[in-house]
Parts: sequence; structure tokens; C-alpha cells
Amino acid sequence: MSSSTQKTRVLQVGCGGITGAWFPNALKNEDLEYVGLCDLSAETAAKRRDEFKLPADTPIFTDVETALRETQPDCVFDCTIPLAHTPTALLAFEHGAHVLSEKPMSDTLENAKRALDASVDNGRIYAITQNYRYAKGPRRLKAFLESGALGAITTINADMFLGAHFGGFRDQMKHVLLVDMAIHTFDMARYLGGVNPVSVFCHEWNPKGSWYAHDGSASAIFEMTDDVVFNFRGSWCATGLGTGFGSQWRIIGERGTLLWDSQEGFQCEVEDGDEGFFRPVKQLEVPDGDFGSKSAGHGGVIREFLDAVQGHGEHPETSAEDNIHSFSMVIGAVESSEAKAVVRL
Repeated sequence: MSSSTQKTRVLQVGCGGITGAWFPNALKNEDLEYVGLCDLSAETAAKRRDEFKLPADTPIFTDVETALRETQPDCVFDCTIPLAHTPTALLAFEHGAHVLSEKPMSDTLENAKRALDASVDNGRIYAITQNYRYAKGPRRLKAFLESGALGAITTINADMFLGAHFGGFRDQMKHVLLVDMAIHTFDMARYLGGVNPVSVFCHEWNPKGSWYAHDGSASAIFEMTDDVVFNFRGSWCATGLGTGFGSQWRIIGERGTLLWDSQEGFQCEVEDGDEGFFRPVKQLEVPDGDFGSKSAGHGGVIREFLDAVQGHGEHPETSAEDNIHSFSMVIGAVESSEAKAVVRL
């Protein structure tokens, strides 16, 4: 925790269900103060204020610009719907506030770029909560890959298969898997491989038995920098033997292959000889380590953002400058699926 005695003033914009993961983690930071809650429903905001035992006089707003003007926050936590992310960010930057936003960055790549440009023009920090990175498993794996144990990475494969009965708006969403969830897997591929997207070919379909109105399954092949190929296969309507939300991974390098279950389960074999039809292999362990707040999920994202705002920490790892590459993978996959063609990114 920061040793600073001055509290960072936070305006919470959007008080829906996702904030159940934000408030408990944010409130662990004694150098943070909520100066207002804003939601289209004042009742929803008030319920959050009471649920998380914020001071009874914490003001409630239903209009973002009014809330910004009256509270003058240091930063905004944006938990609105994707369509509202760019308008919220633009207003926040105009009022001198930094922004930590729920994923995805925006509803379109053009709007994401507008918000990013505005953050730069106003000298404000803009970061996105790609919280799946902030866990021990990814940190262990990243350190192992960077050690060179597999040699240069050539191929990254990720499978995400779940029989997810959400109900509500997701059942009617177009591109539901790509838009609602795939960015976590796409961002993780970028993080683990240290690469960015170059092009994508994506195919979506709605299998027999699907309970979604539109395509609930997708496969995508991404060309990445450094000649890495990333293959994604996924479905929201695959009952049984689920992979978990974090996907299951097969990462292939020049010297061997690693399997990861997105938690703490690792298997790795590397070449151990240069003779035979199948070269002999040996197993390697993926070392554990202490990754501090980098493995603290939402809490780690929030702490890193606060440190950057307060001027005594590194620039957020999932800054908008970085995250727009992950977001472009989602947009590119959707465009490719609709056009049935390769899309350059």
C-alpha cells in the first residue's frame, strides 16, 4: 500500500453487477476515497453505497457530467456498458480525471482510438481492467517462457468451451462469444507471447442445440508478430468437460511444448536428445514465485492504477495504449466472420 497520506478521490460511474468485483478490492486501499456514485438508476447506486458501507453522505448522481463537475475526482472507475465507455472517458478527461475502465475499451475501434487520443491530449492515465493477467498462473508461465526454456515461441493454442446459460441479454447478442468473453483469451495470448496481432481469419456458427439466438461458437486464426500463430477455439454452448473461463492452453516452442489449464496446472516436455523418429523428451517444472500485487486479480489492477495516478508507480500494464491491441483482435475477428475473409489488423 502507498505511504501517501493524501487520498485519491474516485468517482464510480456505473454501479451494476460487475462492481461486486470492484468495490471490495478498491476499499482495501486506505488511500482511496469514493467521492460519488453515478448510475442511471439512483436506487442501484444507493444500494451499492449501503452494501459496501460507504459513508451515508456519499453523493449519488444519475448524470456523469454533473457528477464530475460537483465532485472533481482524481479518477473515474468506469463500469458502464461498452457503448458508454468512450463518452464516459471523454467527459472524465475533459474534467481532468484519470480513468480505469471495465473491458472492453469501447464498442468500436474508432471510438476506442478517440478515447485513447483524448487521454494523451489531456495527459491523463487511461487503463483497462484485463484482470485475468493478474493471477499467479499467468505470472508463473510468463516468467517460465521468458527464461527461454521452450526456445522461441512459435504457436499458441487456446480452447474455451463452456455450456453457459446466462439468460438475459447475452442470449440475444450478436457475436456473443467474441464480444462478451474472448478478449480475455486474446489479451492473454498477447501477454504470454509478448506479441501483437497482424491479421485474423474467423468463422462463427451456431451449433445444433444452441440456446443462443446468434452464433455461440467461433474459431479464429491470428497471425501475430514474430511469426507466431495464435489459434482460438471456443463455444458458449458446449455442455460437459468445460475448460473454465480462462481457457486451456498449448504453447509450442522451438524446443518443446507446454500445457496450462489457466490455473496452477502445468505440464511441460522439451527435447532431450537429437536422435530417433520421435526425439526423446524430458519433463520440466514451471517454478513458483512471489508476484506481489501482479497476482492479486482486480485488486492488483486497481493498486497498480492508483500507484500510477499518485506518481510513485509504473505506468499500468494494461494501459489503453497496450490494450487497444487486444480490443482490435475482437473487432477484427467480428469483421472477418462477417466478411468471411482475412482481416488485417
